[in-house]
Amino acid sequence: MKIAVAKYAVGNPADFEAFAARQRQILGEACGAGVELAVLPEYLSLELASTFAPEISRDLNASLAALQTLQSEWLALYADLSRELRLVIQAGTFLTEVAPGRYRNRAWWFAPDGTRGYQDKLQLTGFERDAGVIEGGDELKVFDLAGVRAGIAVCYDSEFPLPVRAQREAGARLLLVPSCTDTQAGATRVRVGCMARALENRMFVAQAVTTGTADWSPALDTNTGEATIYAPMDHGFPDDGILATTRGAQAWAIADLDIDALECHRAQAQVAVDLDWDGQKAPAFRQARHS
Repeated sequence: MKIAVAKYAVGNPADFEAFAARQRQILGEACGAGVELAVLPEYLSLELASTFAPEISRDLNASLAALQTLQSEWLALYADLSRELRLVIQAGTFLTEVAPGRYRNRAWWFAPDGTRGYQDKLQLTGFERDAGVIEGGDELKVFDLAGVRAGIAVCYDSEFPLPVRAQREAGARLLLVPSCTDTQAGATRVRVGCMARALENRMFVAQAVTTGTADWSPALDTNTGEATIYAPMDHGFPDDGILATTRGAQAWAIADLDIDALECHRAQAQVAVDLDWDGQKAPAFRQARHS
């Protein structure tokens, strides 16, 4: 399975048509590379806030409310692109109103046959909590994407092992991580989380990122990181666990994933955290004793 993860330079589209044209262009590039699945970053849809007046785009609450008027067009855009390009698309996230003035950071995926689904972000960052209008999701899912069972962990969620482990136990062998970080420390935290999830679950992890600046947006102000596809650090895979990563202005990191190799190499594994996972659940290990 050939996949691509985006290093998406945040723009300032004048209207929805300009936004749609850029999505068609960049996803067309991925399709032209023979990709079956493309992953876009968290908060990408907030780029659309720039199409509103400055007093709206510079105010998070106002911009979230205004974005709801574009949600049906946004969903239709990626559904159409998925069908036209014959490409599975994980379209980053759209902050979706679930109750008056309450939003969930929702990561949608679209398949060429018209099916679609989503995973809500479960854990909130300090920024999201402080906003006072964003809430965490209450359901953990896995999906079948292009013949591969996958899960989604939105940015901060990739730093929590137990939900991802539950996705792995539900059959996921690929974890999609749409992310958006504004500091090098934040980018490092998500990168380390992705590497850890790949190691302990013997799975592939595909992280998309935003890059650049958007001083008109309180959420997309500064962006950093590299889009990367991770593998377990073991026999048959790169020693550093990196299958592909972006550099500089490169827009996509692309790799072929051998899902069967995850199982085939298990017998020759140097370590098998996925198989030894239950060992940490021994009663004697549940509480440390001071001696």
